[in-house]
Amino acid sequence: MRQTRMHQTKLTNSPLFMGLVSLLLLGLSACGQESEHNAIREAVAMEHGDECHLCGMLIGNFPGPKGELYLKTEETVKKFCSTRDLFSFLLDPEYRKQVKEIYVHDMAKSPWQAPLDSHFIDARQAWYVVGSSQTGAMGKTLASFGKREDAEAFAAEFGGQVYPFGQISLAML
Repeated sequence: MRQTRMHQTKLTNSPLFMGLVSLLLLGLSACGQESEHNAIREAVAMEHGDECHLCGMLIGNFPGPKGELYLKTEETVKKFCSTRDLFSFLLDPEYRKQVKEIYVHDMAKSPWQAPLDSHFIDARQAWYVVGSSQTGAMGKTLASFGKREDAEAFAAEFGGQVYPFGQISLAML
């Protein structure tokens, strides 16, 4: 028994053992940092005086759905006065692979004239009506909805075609 304790003491005091423990702790702390870096950032409220990242217009002065996004390399949210401007930015080859989170208003739950920031949804999961008679900050815009049925009902009333996020192209804008 005494020899076993001596063997354990030598083992736990050895440089090799201490190095392995240090590597293990370093690896665990890195995991924590990685999960913080990969945390999903939420949509934020549109404040009075916020300007569109693409065109510089005051966002709150216009009707229709708005958008926000975060780049993978920045913590600052980029806000857009319309879904049309949001997609113009998103579909630019320079930024296409740099975008992490994207949000748009669910217009089934929000009034067209003044969308509510409490109704932002994940833009990648949304459905869009392209070519409706409803206008936004830059004229024609894409109406965004959380459910396909809501997008179809909107298209039946105001015209346009329904598309999922992945099918929106620059030509549609």
